[in-house]
Amino acid sequence: MTATAPSDSPPRAGWDDLNAELDAWATAGRTATLWWRDDDAVEPTPALDRMITLSVETGAPLALAVIPAGVTDALAPVVDAAPTVTVLQHGWSHANHAAPPAKKAELGADRPTATVLAELAEGRSLLERRFGPRALPVLVPPWNRVAPGVVAALPGAGFAGLSVFGPRRVSTVNMMCVNTHIDPVAWKDGKRFLGDTESLGMAVAHLRARRLGAVDAAEATGLLTHHLAMDGETWAFTARFLTVTRRHPAARWLPADTLFAAEGLR
Repeated sequence: MTATAPSDSPPRAGWDDLNAELDAWATAGRTATLWWRDDDAVEPTPALDRMITLSVETGAPLALAVIPAGVTDALAPVVDAAPTVTVLQHGWSHANHAAPPAKKAELGADRPTATVLAELAEGRSLLERRFGPRALPVLVPPWNRVAPGVVAALPGAGFAGLSVFGPRRVSTVNMMCVNTHIDPVAWKDGKRFLGDTESLGMAVAHLRARRLGAVDAAEATGLLTHHLAMDGETWAFTARFLTVTRRHPAARWLPADTLFAAEGLR
């Protein structure tokens, strides 16, 4: 399974369009489920504190993708103190092993699958020791890229879930896949804010596609953030998006342990 990267030309929408789409879900008697994943956590920082505070204040559950090889002892008590936070596994060390000019990937086909799985198993064990039941056996591949052979072997390595970017397209035996679909960072333009219209465009497009049956309607619409790579405008958008959707009766934010619920998740 290869990941779908954020589009270079995302659709455009405004806040009124978001509310109108959620109204359409309400009219249909349906609930638009959403979830929130934040990547690249290794230690407490002011930015991470701000992200967790935003989660607690809005009541939107936060799935924190933690890099096992870099995680510090100080992160565990921060997570323990935040009831809305769960931990996912963000690869092993977030190191690029792809040969140029290929796109960056830690979990690609450039190394033997057995080597990749051994690192992931070590990371899973480490996170379980550090975070206990808060650490879910869910893999978030760095750069949202993972080789098909690695995906096929994940259930046998004890993983019950996978999360990349873009609407899920395939079902994996014994594996729950829940992706993200909204990335408000313009990675190719200095990591600045992508913009309201582009970010909301991704949100509305996925919600509408779910409602109309163009993609898997059961997959929650995912917001992807990176607390270490967000400018003021990106923070402002994130806070407003959480607030607006939390207030709408047809929208519901779900925690990762609910989304990835499957035999062996806990």
